[in-house]
Amino acid sequence: MKILKFNMKRFLKILWIAITIQISYAQNNIIPRPVNFNVTKGHFEINNGVAFDIRTKDKEVINYTHHFENLLKEKGIQVSPKTKKNNTGTIVITLLEAVNNELGTEGYLLDIKKDKILLSANKSSGIFNGLQSLRQLFPSEFEKNEQTLTSFTLNGCEIKDYPRFKWRGLHLDVSRHFFTVDEVKAFIDKMSQYKFNVFHWHLTDDEGWRIEIKSLPKLTEVGAWRVERFGAFGEGRPYPKPDEKATYGGFYTQEEIKDVVQYALDRNITIVPEIDIPGHSMAALAAYPELSTKQEPKFVNPGSKFSEWYGNGIFKMLIENTLNPTDEKVYDFVDKVFTEIAQLFPGDYIHMGGDECYKGFWEEDEKVQLFMKENNLSNSEELQSYFVKRVEKIIQSKGKKLIGWDEILEGGLAEDATVMSWRGMKGGIEAAKLGHHVVMTPTTYSYLDYTQGDHSVENVIYNDLSLETCYSFELIPENTDPKYILGGQGNVWTEKIPTMPFAFYMTYPRAFALSETLWSSKELKNWNDFIGRVENHFTRFDNAHLNISKAVLDPIVNVYKKDDQLICELKNPIPDTEIFYTINNTYPVKFGLKYNQPFVIPEGNLSLRAQTFRHGIPIGRSLKIHRLELEKRVKN
Repeated sequence: MKILKFNMKRFLKILWIAITIQISYAQNNIIPRPVNFNVTKGHFEINNGVAFDIRTKDKEVINYTHHFENLLKEKGIQVSPKTKKNNTGTIVITLLEAVNNELGTEGYLLDIKKDKILLSANKSSGIFNGLQSLRQLFPSEFEKNEQTLTSFTLNGCEIKDYPRFKWRGLHLDVSRHFFTVDEVKAFIDKMSQYKFNVFHWHLTDDEGWRIEIKSLPKLTEVGAWRVERFGAFGEGRPYPKPDEKATYGGFYTQEEIKDVVQYALDRNITIVPEIDIPGHSMAALAAYPELSTKQEPKFVNPGSKFSEWYGNGIFKMLIENTLNPTDEKVYDFVDKVFTEIAQLFPGDYIHMGGDECYKGFWEEDEKVQLFMKENNLSNSEELQSYFVKRVEKIIQSKGKKLIGWDEILEGGLAEDATVMSWRGMKGGIEAAKLGHHVVMTPTTYSYLDYTQGDHSVENVIYNDLSLETCYSFELIPENTDPKYILGGQGNVWTEKIPTMPFAFYMTYPRAFALSETLWSSKELKNWNDFIGRVENHFTRFDNAHLNISKAVLDPIVNVYKKDDQLICELKNPIPDTEIFYTINNTYPVKFGLKYNQPFVIPEGNLSLRAQTFRHGIPIGRSLKIHRLELEKRVKN
């Protein structure tokens, strides 16, 4: 009997551990994954009797907390005043009296108990991040736009959390397609929920100038508008006709800019504005053609082909889109622009672009060549470096720091410049070795405009970037001092992304992967654990009626040749799934063959159909790929 009692105790202990683990997995759907998450006993009920107890006079903490209170009210939870009689539970918000060095400025402690929730941090930004984690512990129904919840229960837990990197950014290009203030705010709002803290706003390019500069009114009067064209961007779009009215575009007034900047700050996000110079300046030159070498009339590019690309980054511009770096009028122009930019954006950085600067028109211009000779500049790369260094001085005179794409390394890097490495990691490695700060954003891991699923069901855009590849991103290369790596970001270029719903589709869930890469330690990263949490957030986005890609659920199709036979290999990186397929032109796939090993695609007029299932239920899209298309996919 004594032995039985002992075994029962042991059994109950094991059972409790097992239940605790299950609860932990069920509850901890937080993205990015917290540093420490421990399940505790008890639970806390969020209902109309809940109250907030803000135990600090810090204005930002009060602002963040009130914003969260209003969010609860919008969803149907009427937060109670802080009185002993009415409260059913209290959410206590406080700044730590003794600094916790481990938490830094953005970390937090979250403790969910039976009668209260305790949230503490060193700084206000930590409080904000803790509130985002708390929100993700709420049921997915909370994200519905309708008021459907009056109460819900949170299981007890203790969280200690802090970020790995300082710079956790997302980029949005509003030049190729203009997005309204409300749309930009929606983009910022969602990125703040996943602990991104930098919004890189690409405001100017060949296709549009999007920010009001009061001292240079033609930048928006002319540069913000282009003729409307349809069809593939950069392919077959005719140039503007003589006297054709430019009606497509838009710009942000300075008051609108101030509004968006404050909106971002209220969500712990700093905006880094980008004015892309000296290349990518066709919209600016349409307004002020005298700033180019040829000084010929220009137009705002409507997505027409005006360059030729030859591979390995080599290209030729058919129409001049580059400022003249030898003309003092250009530096007067840059000074006026950055004077107003600096006044509008309180962050430390101004992004000057510096990428893809075609130097052919400089090399053809006699005055430019004479200038180079007089200033001992041996090549056009050194001329670009001369330009960047002068721009840096202008930016510094406004109390800001310069950041630019990795091309600013060419010809010699400006003294205090920060490098954003996009052409792989090489530029970042070089800059770090020179003692410069770096933001890693290589195309291979962080270009969110790239195609994310099978080409049979997705728009083909430049290249491919799967969610799994995105999640494998490691920012710190071997033999590189990590102190120079500020962090990284994902980039959303919009040549082929004309609407905000499609921008959300391209950004998420790959932004989840980047969020975790930038926040969580690399030791904590685990694909199987991550994808389970991602599926939970699919539901959260569905409830919010936001467009999100679920391409990761689809089969991955690889083909190769062996002994003159076409061999097909199917896989899916999601655990606990199966793939069924047919090759005999039959449907539905559910009644086809279960994939176990590579198989032969026979000759004939036929198509492969394949779909991912879980427990007999389809979770991915049904792919249909004709044999001729499969043949084209074979890599020689």
